[in-house]
Amino acid sequence: MALSDDLRRIADAAVGYAGPSEELSAVIPTEPFDGVRIYLCAFTAGEAKSWLALDGDGLPVHDRRRLRDAVSIAAMVELAEETAGGGDLPELRAQLATLRETEAPQGIEEAEAAVDELEQIIGGELRVASPGYLDEVGVATRRLEQALGEHTTSPFTEAMKQAGLTIDGLAADIESHYKLELE
Repeated sequence: MALSDDLRRIADAAVGYAGPSEELSAVIPTEPFDGVRIYLCAFTAGEAKSWLALDGDGLPVHDRRRLRDAVSIAAMVELAEETAGGGDLPELRAQLATLRETEAPQGIEEAEAAVDELEQIIGGELRVASPGYLDEVGVATRRLEQALGEHTTSPFTEAMKQAGLTIDGLAADIESHYKLELE
């Protein structure tokens, strides 16, 4: 079954948990472990937001650890996509094009190819937040950093290291606005 079909099926199941004035505003597919699919469903009512996680069968997740695992991988992937290549690949591509025209430095083709690869990985509309996908983004980002001459510290890696507090805060917020009791 295609991911879009899975998302529709989960959205249909999630709508049944919406409160009187709530709307389902997001379904985030995660796979914190191979073969374990958890969908984070966000509900909004004005400024208020609540959450529910559904498993691959569309059943609510009650286990706090499973919820945290899903939130963690979703947040890491979101951060990775936002920071990869400096966070603005079209701007980086434009800068590289200008550099190619004005200076034509050695290695510019490698940098442009690395941007292409990273765009192909993160450019798709639908994806499952998983450790494998996160690794793909990380490898492609590191390849780009090296093509741009960054051979020591990785800005991407440093950003990912700093993510822990943000992820813990997000997980705590989702838990405090979770629709069901967690074990």
